Amino acid sequence: MLPRDDFNTLLAEKGTLIIDGALATELETRGHNLDHALWSAIVLRDSPDSIRQVHLDYYLAGADIAITASYQASTQGLKDHFGLDDVEAADVIKQSVQLAQQARDEAYRQDVARTLLVAGSVGPYGAYLADGSEYRGDYERTKEEFQAFHRPRIQALVDGGIDLLAIETMPKLEEIEAVLELLATESPRSISWLSCTMKDFGHLSDGTSVEALFKMLSNYPDQLVAIGINCVPTDIVQASVEQMRSLTDLPLVCYPNSGEIWDAQNHKWLGKDSDTNVEDEALRWKAAGAKLIGGCCRTGPRFVQRVSKALAKERD
Repeated sequence: MLPRDDFNTLLAEKGTLIIDGALATELETRGHNLDHALWSAIVLRDSPDSIRQVHLDYYLAGADIAITASYQASTQGLKDHFGLDDVEAADVIKQSVQLAQQARDEAYRQDVARTLLVAGSVGPYGAYLADGSEYRGDYERTKEEFQAFHRPRIQALVDGGIDLLAIETMPKLEEIEAVLELLATESPRSISWLSCTMKDFGHLSDGTSVEALFKMLSNYPDQLVAIGINCVPTDIVQASVEQMRSLTDLPLVCYPNSGEIWDAQNHKWLGKDSDTNVEDEALRWKAAGAKLIGGCCRTGPRFVQRVSKALAKERD
């Protein structure tokens, strides 16, 4: 696990860190059938080198951070759908870390000189339900149930050697607090970013105000190195970042989707890709306060390359 001071130093030196783009939808673009409750975990099991190649392509496109293929690969999901036991499920999650690390090693061999990081993806309980509820937050569990769900995957990611955790696509205040309490008590040296899905620029998907979120986060000052949003449409990013900037001094993170909307009932994306002006948008997100910038669903290496080049040009 990367020490907090080392992460902060790297961010200060770079000014902005580039996060990769979509994994699952990029695998679909490359011909993989992900029509399964575990999405990219199918490829993690059946064609792991395809995942390594996606990570490598993102690093070569300019990403500083690759997010592991563990978003949908919760321990419980792996047990339910693949019939694995606890140890076998943990090994699959560790494999997701190893594939990103292998891609990083290959990027270094191809003369990528910048520091590259691996972030361990911790998706919400709603992703396990596979019904789109990570965009609604309309599920109820006790704190203990949330922690029991998240504990084994977090432990496997830490044991696998990630640099930091990506607690991502989180729609629900109670779940976020349960995860942060778990980290504070059981993995206090771990560092994480937290990124949420949003109902609108001022509210999480479950309706919690951004102000209430940050009031809760003040109880966990040592767990987070960045806070922000992901898998939201690009048209609410700037307002969301500006709102969060007014409430915290933490570095802000944003990695929106393409602007399309996931229809969970029919398993398809609706609407139109809105990345035509992504260079200008990335510069606006940075100006609003974002320091970690990338893409989520339906974005790919070209998206990341455009963001990276736009931000590098501004630095020059």
